[in-house]
Amino acid sequence: MTTGEPLIVLDGVNKWFGPLHVLDDVSLSVGRGEVVVVIGPSGSGKSTLCRTINRLEPINSGTITFDGTPLPAEGKALAKLRSEVGMVFQSFNLFAHKTILENVTLGPVKVRREKPAAARERGLALLDRVGIANQADKYPAQLSGGQQQRAAIARALAMQPKAMLFDEPTSALDPEMVGEVLEVMTSLARDGMTMVVVTHEMGFARHAANRVVFMADGQLVEEAPPTEFFANPRSERAKDFLSKILTH
Repeated sequence: MTTGEPLIVLDGVNKWFGPLHVLDDVSLSVGRGEVVVVIGPSGSGKSTLCRTINRLEPINSGTITFDGTPLPAEGKALAKLRSEVGMVFQSFNLFAHKTILENVTLGPVKVRREKPAAARERGLALLDRVGIANQADKYPAQLSGGQQQRAAIARALAMQPKAMLFDEPTSALDPEMVGEVLEVMTSLARDGMTMVVVTHEMGFARHAANRVVFMADGQLVEEAPPTEFFANPRSERAKDFLSKILTH
């Protein structure tokens, strides 16, 4: 499944927000084609970890490399990195005044200098892939939350990223829409996309992850394949966390 050098490597990463140590000496490698799901209590640093990988959050110490290169600080190199790392947030962040198809083709045309016709063709194929080809000419406000999030995934995929980061992509959705978004993510995982997913959806962690990473208090407490982690967590923190969420 994973070959050669890992795609994403965090080594001894520290991040402070004022006096708050949000990432405490975190080291993590993500192989090519690997799906890593990050779980843990609120405020454990999961989202911050996710956001450091494409430098939405700068770090205070340690190193992060992506595809063999240290994360650039700014400028053109950073823009290039961001185009290689797709990101899907809680909020869909679609441009309200552009159609769904325009949202998906904007990046490839503007950043990748793709010809509009080619970008449009691939954009329609991606909307089809996430199950909303029939919504291409609508505006975000005309779509359900689940459809908007699927459009946001298509938009990220349009840049042909080497990896996808998902920061709690379903937590703002009504329960009946969660499944349709997780389904798209599961199919991406099956197709070999490298993914780092911060989520509260334990079903997704069980079925789609190659590895579950459990964080608490800014530290990476333990990591294991999902079958192992859910059946037999090693740390007290993880046992406590799982007992609270899996009993309901």
